[in-house]
Amino acid sequence: MTTETADQLATIRAAVRDVCKDFPSSYWRALDEHREYPTEFVNKLTELGWLSVLIPEMYGGSGLGITEAGAILEEINRTGGNSAACHAQMYTMGIVLRHGSDELKQRYLPDVASGKLRLQAFGVTEPDAGSETTKIRTMAVRKGDKYVVNGQKMFISRVEHSDLMVLLARTTPYDELEDKTQGLSAFVVDLRTVKGLTVRPLKLMLNHHSTALFFDDMEIPAENLIGEEGKGFRYVIDSWNAERILIAGEALGDGAWFIEKASKYASERVVFGKPIGSNQGVQFPIALAHAHLEAARMMRDQAAAKFDREENCGAEANMSKLLAADASWEAANACLNTYGGAGFDVEADVERKFRETRLWSIAPINNNLVLAYVGQRVLGMPRSY
Repeated sequence: MTTETADQLATIRAAVRDVCKDFPSSYWRALDEHREYPTEFVNKLTELGWLSVLIPEMYGGSGLGITEAGAILEEINRTGGNSAACHAQMYTMGIVLRHGSDELKQRYLPDVASGKLRLQAFGVTEPDAGSETTKIRTMAVRKGDKYVVNGQKMFISRVEHSDLMVLLARTTPYDELEDKTQGLSAFVVDLRTVKGLTVRPLKLMLNHHSTALFFDDMEIPAENLIGEEGKGFRYVIDSWNAERILIAGEALGDGAWFIEKASKYASERVVFGKPIGSNQGVQFPIALAHAHLEAARMMRDQAAAKFDREENCGAEANMSKLLAADASWEAANACLNTYGGAGFDVEADVERKFRETRLWSIAPINNNLVLAYVGQRVLGMPRSY
């Protein structure tokens, strides 16, 4: 990393922390309790341009890289916030940017950059096709100048707080394909005007505004097809490296929050006449979690640098997500153990962040599948799934 890049990142981190001062833990605690969306926070980040950093300047964005975007999300979580509420506004547009027609990009990206339109929903997962994306059943049939969609999606977040959604649907029946990675297509769905879509909110352990979607002859203009028909799975894969790296940043931010919280509490909490942090049984797990977190940070930085140089970074992106998720969960456990019973008090915020960071080892991809990727694609072992 050059001195110029380091200085720029330090400036970005300081600016994001300054914004987050107006949205303290009490703000996030109240949202979590009432299952509300952080509208004011998202609007503020949009207004200041932090959510459009990956959009090129020609479309009204900042034209920065994954390195800078990751720093923004990391700092939000490090201050006690939850950047999952808005991270998709950063990278969901990437599939349109890299594979959409010039008309599609001109129609949507400037308004996404300005915040006039929110593109925060990505409809991929289905009840019977979680990580096995090639098995999705939602069907989009071409009829003249439109596609008619039928099927359902599950665990799709922020649909109720988004104007647009990227949808992955089948355009060729699975049984008719020799190459099972073909036959899926990606579309931009305008949620403001679409008919034939039913949205059912899901109450989950996390306040992520997740929903189940039901499509009943929903129509999408053919001009909203992203790229070529049948190539959508490849387009989605193309977006995964960016997603992995950014999620790693969020996990790192969570982990740093836990370490700082645990260290402070261990230094101040006195039991049997001395701070509990002077006991190696308390101190060492925190120190070990910190070490693992810093190692994960180095992998994330390497992955982000390779991505921004447009180099192949599949291995680094996946491993950074794996290591950061594991390190953050280790830090979460160390923090809760340090707090003991006090950690279950909602006012301490530990239990909220504990729930939030548990997600990263499971989503957007299970860490076991990351291990399968590394075993097969990096180490050359036989496919395990």
